[in-house]
Amino acid sequence: MNQFSSFPSSLRRPRLRGVHRAVLFAAACALLASGCGGESGSEAADRAPHKDGQQRQQQQQRGAAPAGLPGMPPLLDPHDLYAADRPNQLSSVVKDFPSRVYVPNTESDTVSVIDPKTYKVIETIPVGAQPQHVVPSWDMKTLWVNNDRGHTLTAIDPATGKKGRTVDVHDPYNLYFTPDGKYAVVMASMDRELVFRDAHTMKRKKTEPVACKGVNHADFSPDGRYFIVSCEFSGELLKVDTAKMKVIGKQKLPFEGAMPQDVKISSDGKTWYIADMMADGVWVLDGDRFTEPWLMPTGKGAHGLYVSRDSKSMYISNRGEGSISVLDLPSRKLVKKWELPEGGSPDMGGVSADGNVLWLSGRYDSEVYAIDTRDGHQIAKIRVGAGPHGLAVYPQPGRYSLGHTGIFR
Repeated sequence: MNQFSSFPSSLRRPRLRGVHRAVLFAAACALLASGCGGESGSEAADRAPHKDGQQRQQQQQRGAAPAGLPGMPPLLDPHDLYAADRPNQLSSVVKDFPSRVYVPNTESDTVSVIDPKTYKVIETIPVGAQPQHVVPSWDMKTLWVNNDRGHTLTAIDPATGKKGRTVDVHDPYNLYFTPDGKYAVVMASMDRELVFRDAHTMKRKKTEPVACKGVNHADFSPDGRYFIVSCEFSGELLKVDTAKMKVIGKQKLPFEGAMPQDVKISSDGKTWYIADMMADGVWVLDGDRFTEPWLMPTGKGAHGLYVSRDSKSMYISNRGEGSISVLDLPSRKLVKKWELPEGGSPDMGGVSADGNVLWLSGRYDSEVYAIDTRDGHQIAKIRVGAGPHGLAVYPQPGRYSLGHTGIFR
């Protein structure tokens, strides 16, 4: 979320409503210049995700794994996307990096560095204007600070924890990497663009304009061939073809005033979850078919989504009420809710390498929370700069990073 999320919730409270297919169809026609008269334009875009889903289901029924994006490392376990993320299974690339928590402070233009052993800030790094997220690169050798209003990325060397080069990148609200490691995907929220850049040099390769407001968070399909993007200011979802770098599907969430946030796919690769801070829950989506999702209420201001090290649970931060909901992924049922003892605004973060601590920024309280994942008690609350947002726990287990605050596979 950026500065627009600070409007009082009483002024933005939505009402539940139904979505009529005719309305969606008409809206799609208006957005596409080619019209709706043939097998092109909006009709083709709507049909493509469904056809893709049918092919994927047929492959699964035949017992064949869908072919992955060329160049993408094969999954360790086709039934568990996070099989490489087991406790303390650090790759040779990161195993000697010091364990740190990097916290971007959007209103202080700094990154607070926390030692997770002492729960103390050990350094404050000045960066560009309005840093939103700290993002591990695909090869896991660099941490990129997304200075959204400064229009730059600041590199941090995780081997030393020191600030490195600064790269000019316009409107880098959030940052992802394609599973083949070729491209960085910049979520240019205010520019209304998905910008594909060289994953190392950050040189622009392709710009994909989007007809929605506030491209925000994303996650990739098991085969890496598509990804789902949330558009927070227009309450929409996009489906994007990774190889073609093109939007192939778009839909409006069936909730007036919806503001979708974090996006995360389940460990079995069959279900997508999208946190919605105004609908106070997570949307449950069939990404292959890209049909209308249904809402699972979790708590006020649902925001961040993080998978446990055993791939069985998902932690959902409810920023508006100072709580964390725990979703059992195999059953798709909420099983626990942890309340922060003094309230707060738990937002974005990640899970420690051993899986025992969930780290979350306190967006409106200039603090960071360390939460024990075994019983949900708050271990520590650490003061940081103003407006802490997408903190990165680093290093983490995994073979490569898909971006954000750390999506590892």
